[in-house]
Amino acid sequence: MTLTLYNAPQSTCSQRVRFALHAKGLPFDEHKLDLFSGDQLKPEYLAINPNGVVPSIVNDGDIVIDSAVILEYLEDTHGDVAPMRPTDPVKVATMRAMMRFIDEIPAGAIRIPSYNIAFLPHFQSMTAEEFEALCDSKPLRREFLKKMGRTGFPKADMDEALGRLQRGVNRLNGWLGQYGGPWIMGQDISLADLAMMPIIVRMDDINLGYMWDTLPAVQAWFDAIQARPEYEQTYYHGSLLTQKYPHLANLKKSQVSLA
Repeated sequence: MTLTLYNAPQSTCSQRVRFALHAKGLPFDEHKLDLFSGDQLKPEYLAINPNGVVPSIVNDGDIVIDSAVILEYLEDTHGDVAPMRPTDPVKVATMRAMMRFIDEIPAGAIRIPSYNIAFLPHFQSMTAEEFEALCDSKPLRREFLKKMGRTGFPKADMDEALGRLQRGVNRLNGWLGQYGGPWIMGQDISLADLAMMPIIVRMDDINLGYMWDTLPAVQAWFDAIQARPEYEQTYYHGSLLTQKYPHLANLKKSQVSLA
């Protein structure tokens, strides 16, 4: 088997797939795309993923795109190794409903503070024409970027996004209580945990971890994720925004010192 992963270090969707590949011990060639340089919009990558987003995998010539789809594909093809999908059909349906909630509520919301806090200086350095061209080149992100503009999302949008993130954290806490932990569906880690993981990691990285200060079950879940060997493999240096953007790292240090 020759498996190639096309991804970006800081991409939350890419991080899901890297974690699954490492958990299953599957060898793969990693192609790191520089999203700000437009690697995902080059013809050779668009031939793999016409949506111009990451991640994508190519397995012996077969192309699979979209992180949630890739996670299911890996269970279909390598479910006998470190399985992360229940065998009971009702539990599978429950897991998929959880993943649907995660993708629709917190996963979409995390982009707004990420862009405002970390990525905005990059867009502000562009001319209006360059920014417009960038928006037009991203079919799945065009309206999102145009709404943000070169001044960032307004406070109302930030507040709405933070509310959705809190809903995500509260739902995670509820699942952990309902199924008894330590994982979202109980004793065994599942694709629902992988779907939620990069959102919580990103929130912690950009100083939103206060949202679970009074939820010890969420912190225990986060600690358990970080203790797994595949976590360190997934989050190699450069995978966190604070490792790439000095202004974020300095902000986090200053907030920690004030705590």
